[in-house]
Amino acid sequence: MKDTEIEFNADDLISAIEEVCDHAKGTRKITMRTSQFALPKKPDSMSPKQFIALRRTLKMSQPFFTQMLDVRPGSAASWEKGRRKSSGPALKILGVAQKHPEALMESQGTSGDLIEYA
Repeated sequence: MKDTEIEFNADDLISAIEEVCDHAKGTRKITMRTSQFALPKKPDSMSPKQFIALRRTLKMSQPFFTQMLDVRPGSAASWEKGRRKSSGPALKILGVAQKHPEALMESQGTSGDLIEYA
């Protein structure tokens, strides 16, 4: 490793310390852009009846619906029987699908696979 000599400049050091102090006091303008926004409200959980009504509105079987939501195959049955509650990303998607049922179908591109459902 090469030894490089670092030149010490006291004026630069003092200037940098003054800038930091001014920033801490709030007397120096911050040049970084900042934005404030409210986080979205956490979605309410769906009751088994709401879940069944949504699935029927979309005219989908449990297996097909779980595939559309990209969740485990038994999840829809568990949600409909009240054994488990949907949470996380699935709950957000369900909330959107409840308000805009067509959005669930539109968001799914086609993979070319044909699936028959009742």
